Amino acid sequence: MPTVTVKKADGSDAGSVALPEKVFGAPQNEVLVREALTAFLANQRQGTHATKTRGIVSGGGKKPWKQKGTGRARQGSIRAPQWRGGAIVFGPQPRSYREKVNRKKRQAAVRAVFSSRAEQGALHVVDSLVLGDKPKTKAVVKMVEDIGAEGRVLFITEAPLETFLFSARNIPYVNVITVDEINVFDLLVSDSIVLTSAAVKLIEERAQS
Repeated sequence: MPTVTVKKADGSDAGSVALPEKVFGAPQNEVLVREALTAFLANQRQGTHATKTRGIVSGGGKKPWKQKGTGRARQGSIRAPQWRGGAIVFGPQPRSYREKVNRKKRQAAVRAVFSSRAEQGALHVVDSLVLGDKPKTKAVVKMVEDIGAEGRVLFITEAPLETFLFSARNIPYVNVITVDEINVFDLLVSDSIVLTSAAVKLIEERAQS
Protein backbone atom coordinates (compact mmCIF):
# COMPACT_ATOMS: atom_id res chain seq x y z
CA MET A 1 0.00 0.00 0.00
CA PRO A 2 1.62 3.30 -1.10
CA THR A 3 2.26 5.86 1.62
CA VAL A 4 2.48 9.62 1.11
CA THR A 5 3.59 12.35 3.49
CA VAL A 6 0.81 14.71 4.43
CA LYS A 7 1.80 18.36 4.34
CA LYS A 8 0.31 21.53 5.70
CA ALA A 9 -0.39 24.53 3.53
CA ASP A 10 2.95 26.04 4.54
CA GLY A 11 4.86 22.94 3.39
CA SER A 12 5.60 21.49 6.82
CA ASP A 13 4.96 17.81 7.51
CA ALA A 14 1.73 16.78 9.17
CA GLY A 15 2.21 13.01 9.31
CA SER A 16 1.61 10.41 6.62
CA VAL A 17 -1.32 8.62 5.05
CA ALA A 18 -1.64 5.17 3.49
CA LEU A 19 -3.28 5.47 0.09
CA PRO A 20 -5.85 2.79 -0.79
CA GLU A 21 -4.19 0.03 -2.79
CA LYS A 22 -7.27 -0.46 -4.96
CA VAL A 23 -7.02 3.08 -6.32
CA PHE A 24 -3.36 4.08 -6.08
CA GLY A 25 -1.81 0.65 -6.58
CA ALA A 26 -3.83 -0.55 -9.55
CA PRO A 27 -2.17 -2.23 -12.56
CA GLN A 28 -1.35 -0.14 -15.62
CA ASN A 29 -3.57 -0.42 -18.69
CA GLU A 30 -2.54 1.98 -21.46
CA VAL A 31 -5.17 0.69 -23.88
CA LEU A 32 -7.99 1.35 -21.42
CA VAL A 33 -6.63 4.79 -20.51
CA ARG A 34 -6.45 5.74 -24.18
CA GLU A 35 -10.01 4.55 -24.74
CA ALA A 36 -11.30 6.61 -21.83
CA LEU A 37 -9.31 9.67 -22.93
CA THR A 38 -10.51 9.45 -26.54
CA ALA A 39 -14.12 9.20 -25.39
CA PHE A 40 -13.72 12.14 -22.99
CA LEU A 41 -12.28 14.40 -25.69
CA ALA A 42 -14.93 13.32 -28.20
CA ASN A 43 -17.68 14.13 -25.72
CA GLN A 44 -16.38 17.70 -25.40
CA ARG A 45 -17.09 18.37 -29.08
CA GLN A 46 -20.29 20.29 -29.78
CA GLY A 47 -20.70 18.94 -33.29
CA THR A 48 -22.40 22.13 -34.50
CA HIS A 49 -20.21 22.56 -37.60
CA ALA A 50 -22.15 22.90 -40.86
CA THR A 51 -21.67 23.86 -44.49
CA LYS A 52 -24.38 24.89 -46.94
CA THR A 53 -25.50 22.32 -49.44
CA ARG A 54 -27.03 23.15 -52.80
CA GLY A 55 -30.48 23.13 -51.25
CA ILE A 56 -29.52 25.61 -48.52
CA VAL A 57 -27.28 28.20 -50.19
CA SER A 58 -29.17 31.31 -51.27
CA GLY A 59 -29.57 32.53 -54.85
CA GLY A 60 -29.24 30.72 -58.12
CA GLY A 61 -32.94 30.26 -58.85
CA LYS A 62 -32.54 31.25 -62.47
CA LYS A 63 -30.70 29.30 -65.12
CA PRO A 64 -27.65 31.49 -65.98
CA TRP A 65 -27.97 30.95 -69.76
CA LYS A 66 -29.92 28.82 -72.15
CA GLN A 67 -29.13 25.15 -72.49
CA LYS A 68 -27.85 25.16 -76.06
CA GLY A 69 -26.31 27.48 -78.60
CA THR A 70 -23.95 29.53 -76.45
CA GLY A 71 -20.82 27.38 -76.89
CA ARG A 72 -20.45 27.20 -73.15
CA ALA A 73 -21.02 24.30 -70.81
CA ARG A 74 -24.57 23.81 -69.70
CA GLN A 75 -25.35 25.24 -66.29
CA GLY A 76 -28.47 25.09 -64.18
CA SER A 77 -27.59 27.40 -61.28
CA ILE A 78 -24.85 29.82 -60.30
CA ARG A 79 -24.96 28.26 -56.82
CA ALA A 80 -23.85 24.83 -58.01
CA PRO A 81 -20.68 23.50 -56.31
CA GLN A 82 -18.39 24.38 -59.24
CA TRP A 83 -19.32 28.07 -59.02
CA ARG A 84 -17.60 30.60 -56.80
CA GLY A 85 -19.94 31.24 -53.89
CA GLY A 86 -21.74 28.01 -54.57
CA ALA A 87 -22.56 25.06 -52.40
CA ILE A 88 -20.10 22.71 -50.68
CA VAL A 89 -20.00 19.06 -51.68
CA PHE A 90 -19.89 16.48 -48.88
CA GLY A 91 -19.14 19.16 -46.27
CA PRO A 92 -19.54 18.55 -42.52
CA GLN A 93 -23.03 18.62 -41.06
CA PRO A 94 -24.19 18.77 -37.42
CA ARG A 95 -23.65 15.44 -35.69
CA SER A 96 -22.99 13.94 -32.27
CA TYR A 97 -19.47 12.74 -31.50
CA ARG A 98 -20.51 11.19 -28.21
CA GLU A 99 -18.81 7.96 -27.23
CA LYS A 100 -19.88 5.81 -24.32
CA VAL A 101 -17.44 4.13 -21.98
CA ASN A 102 -18.82 1.89 -19.26
CA ARG A 103 -18.53 3.19 -15.72
CA LYS A 104 -16.25 0.36 -14.59
CA LYS A 105 -13.91 1.05 -17.50
CA ARG A 106 -13.76 4.77 -16.67
CA GLN A 107 -13.02 4.00 -13.03
CA ALA A 108 -10.31 1.49 -13.97
CA ALA A 109 -8.69 4.06 -16.27
CA VAL A 110 -8.71 6.68 -13.49
CA ARG A 111 -7.18 4.20 -11.04
CA ALA A 112 -4.44 3.36 -13.57
CA VAL A 113 -3.49 7.03 -13.96
CA PHE A 114 -3.59 7.62 -10.19
CA SER A 115 -1.28 4.65 -9.69
CA SER A 116 1.11 5.91 -12.34
CA ARG A 117 1.28 9.36 -10.70
CA ALA A 118 1.88 7.75 -7.31
CA GLU A 119 4.80 5.72 -8.70
CA GLN A 120 6.28 8.86 -10.25
CA GLY A 121 6.12 10.74 -6.96
CA ALA A 122 3.83 13.35 -8.47
CA LEU A 123 1.11 12.82 -5.87
CA HIS A 124 0.79 15.21 -2.90
CA VAL A 125 -1.60 15.18 0.05
CA VAL A 126 -2.37 18.24 2.18
CA ASP A 127 -4.34 18.34 5.41
CA SER A 128 -5.97 21.64 4.47
CA LEU A 129 -6.01 24.33 1.79
CA VAL A 130 -5.40 28.05 1.97
CA LEU A 131 -8.76 29.49 2.88
CA GLY A 132 -9.85 32.86 4.17
CA ASP A 133 -12.58 35.44 4.03
CA LYS A 134 -11.40 36.72 0.66
CA PRO A 135 -9.71 35.02 -2.30
CA LYS A 136 -5.93 35.51 -2.40
CA THR A 137 -4.07 34.32 -5.48
CA LYS A 138 -0.64 34.94 -3.94
CA ALA A 139 -1.46 32.54 -1.09
CA VAL A 140 -2.17 29.71 -3.53
CA VAL A 141 1.02 30.42 -5.51
CA LYS A 142 3.03 30.28 -2.28
CA MET A 143 1.30 27.07 -1.22
CA VAL A 144 2.14 25.37 -4.52
CA GLU A 145 5.80 26.30 -4.04
CA ASP A 146 5.87 25.25 -0.37
CA ILE A 147 4.43 21.77 -0.91
CA GLY A 148 6.81 21.12 -3.82
CA ALA A 149 4.25 20.74 -6.62
CA GLU A 150 5.76 21.34 -10.06
CA GLY A 151 4.47 22.06 -13.56
CA ARG A 152 0.74 21.97 -14.12
CA VAL A 153 -0.91 21.38 -10.75
CA LEU A 154 -4.29 19.73 -10.26
CA PHE A 155 -6.03 20.23 -6.90
CA ILE A 156 -8.70 17.69 -6.00
CA THR A 157 -11.00 18.68 -3.15
CA GLU A 158 -13.75 16.75 -1.39
CA ALA A 159 -16.35 19.44 -2.13
CA PRO A 160 -16.58 22.79 -3.97
CA LEU A 161 -14.54 25.37 -2.05
CA GLU A 162 -15.53 28.70 -3.51
CA THR A 163 -12.86 30.85 -1.83
CA PHE A 164 -10.02 28.54 -2.88
CA LEU A 165 -11.45 28.19 -6.39
CA PHE A 166 -11.56 31.98 -6.81
CA SER A 167 -8.02 32.23 -5.44
CA ALA A 168 -6.64 29.72 -7.94
CA ARG A 169 -8.60 30.47 -11.10
CA ASN A 170 -6.25 33.26 -12.22
CA ILE A 171 -3.21 30.97 -12.08
CA PRO A 172 -2.76 29.45 -15.57
CA TYR A 173 -0.94 26.33 -14.35
CA VAL A 174 -3.41 25.47 -11.56
CA ASN A 175 -6.71 23.64 -11.96
CA VAL A 176 -9.19 22.81 -9.20
CA ILE A 177 -11.80 20.03 -9.34
CA THR A 178 -13.80 17.99 -6.86
CA VAL A 179 -13.81 14.22 -6.37
CA ASP A 180 -17.04 14.06 -8.37
CA GLU A 181 -15.31 15.72 -11.34
CA ILE A 182 -12.25 13.43 -11.56
CA ASN A 183 -11.53 12.40 -15.13
CA VAL A 184 -8.68 10.87 -17.11
CA PHE A 185 -7.94 14.03 -19.10
CA ASP A 186 -7.29 16.31 -16.11
CA LEU A 187 -5.14 13.65 -14.47
CA LEU A 188 -3.03 13.08 -17.58
CA VAL A 189 -2.38 16.73 -18.45
CA SER A 190 -1.29 17.54 -14.89
CA ASP A 191 2.33 17.18 -13.78
CA SER A 192 1.43 17.22 -10.08
CA ILE A 193 -1.75 16.14 -8.31
CA VAL A 194 -2.62 17.58 -4.90
CA LEU A 195 -5.38 15.92 -2.88
CA THR A 196 -6.82 17.00 0.42
CA SER A 197 -6.93 14.42 3.22
CA ALA A 198 -10.71 14.53 3.09
CA ALA A 199 -10.62 13.86 -0.66
CA VAL A 200 -8.43 10.79 -0.11
CA LYS A 201 -10.88 9.42 2.45
CA LEU A 202 -13.81 10.04 0.11
CA ILE A 203 -12.03 8.30 -2.76
CA GLU A 204 -11.26 5.33 -0.50
CA GLU A 205 -14.88 5.09 0.67
CA ARG A 206 -16.18 5.10 -2.91
CA ALA A 207 -13.61 2.50 -3.98
CA GLN A 208 -14.84 0.13 -1.27
CA SER A 209 -18.53 0.58 -2.09
